Amino acid sequence: MKLNMETLSLLERQELKNKTDKFYAPSEIIELFESKDVDKEWSFIEYKPSDTSKLTHCYHRYPAKFIPQLVEKLMDEYISGIKEPLVNDLFMGSGTTIACAITRGYRASGTDINYISELITRVKSTPINPAMLREKIEELLADLSFLESDTLFSNHIKPYIPKANVERIDYWFKPEIKEELGIILAKVKEEPDINIQNFFTVCFSHILKTVSIWLMGSTKPTRDFNKKIQQPIFYFKRHLKKMERKNKEFWTIVPSHIKNNLDLYLNIKRGNAKNQPVDDEAVDIQITSSPYVTSYEYADLHQLSTLWLEYAVDLSEYRKEFIGTAYKRYEDRQLKSKIAQSIVNQMLLKDKNMSKEIEAFFIDMQECFDETYRILRPGGRCCYVIGNTMLKKVEILNAEVFAESIQNSGLIVDRIIKREIPSKILPQKRDAETGKFAKNGKEDFHAYPMEYIVIGRKI
Repeated sequence: MKLNMETLSLLERQELKNKTDKFYAPSEIIELFESKDVDKEWSFIEYKPSDTSKLTHCYHRYPAKFIPQLVEKLMDEYISGIKEPLVNDLFMGSGTTIACAITRGYRASGTDINYISELITRVKSTPINPAMLREKIEELLADLSFLESDTLFSNHIKPYIPKANVERIDYWFKPEIKEELGIILAKVKEEPDINIQNFFTVCFSHILKTVSIWLMGSTKPTRDFNKKIQQPIFYFKRHLKKMERKNKEFWTIVPSHIKNNLDLYLNIKRGNAKNQPVDDEAVDIQITSSPYVTSYEYADLHQLSTLWLEYAVDLSEYRKEFIGTAYKRYEDRQLKSKIAQSIVNQMLLKDKNMSKEIEAFFIDMQECFDETYRILRPGGRCCYVIGNTMLKKVEILNAEVFAESIQNSGLIVDRIIKREIPSKILPQKRDAETGKFAKNGKEDFHAYPMEYIVIGRKI
């Protein structure tokens, strides 16, 4: 007799799980990962940067983003036979998973606490009629054409410069650059069509680091006073035309029923990963690349866009909302993962503050796995892309902790894939003593030489 999993209670599912699937003890999880070989099929070495930045995936720079080919392969393996499956990403980041789902004609849902991530994801996943976009771009560039010819700016456009953030903007931008950016932003804000305005805004956001005195190549907020910068309109115009070409390709591929009813298929919001905008047992597959503990401070990394677009006035409070930040501590919650507790205990002997950061990260992630369990349908899978690293000579076994935590949330560990990351955009090495990303020539081991896809399944 074939069981209908949807009619089983939570207790009945757990009893069935204990009978039919192995529950891995922490030591067994460690051994399981140690015995894993690299799966070459999941390394995607044959793909060039032009392949991995296809369609709308080149709209905005973003650190540590995974490639669309990885997402597409997971979709092919697990949901290809399902009619209009619902795909979820609780850490949308640059929107790779969501955009891939829309391209395939699937429903897509997700969140990100980062205002910039929500904006990028929405724009990357919104196909715009190419003819209409061409007309809007021509109008915008015509209105801004004087920036390319006049030595002194005309006064017919008042620059839009956020008053509350002007001091921080002055910290990062030269006066003439600030004024020109303000003129571009003022014209962008005049666009009445919200999808077009968002499209222009992403282009504006993308060029900010290039035209600031932020040290290029640095993921930390470091100023370079000798940096040579061309006029913002040069970078804005060039990237806008690239985005236009990519939108046309995207428009051609996205199915008509999606383009005509996007609101029915795209359900994303700026919000906490622990609260997804979907009903219980609604998601067919969740594909995500979560934050890494004490890796990137995304609030700092995207602060230029946050300042100009007025998303957060108090940067210090905004930082505390992020998972994986160094600014979060918990005194009233306990770790469930024994592997995580061992890591925290080891770090406690090295650095008490960092041990608290790691503890907070794994506590947050356990709550995310609980939310994953809530939204997955019976038989649905979650796919967490995560790598291990080392901080202050303590091994941070993120993937192993994720596997254990998935079980703690009621899921089973369905599959573990070990892959090389030849084309992932992230700093490659850390200093083993400090745990900080190091300059080339000064590092002594790779930060993320490999990564894992930890796949859980709900029964």
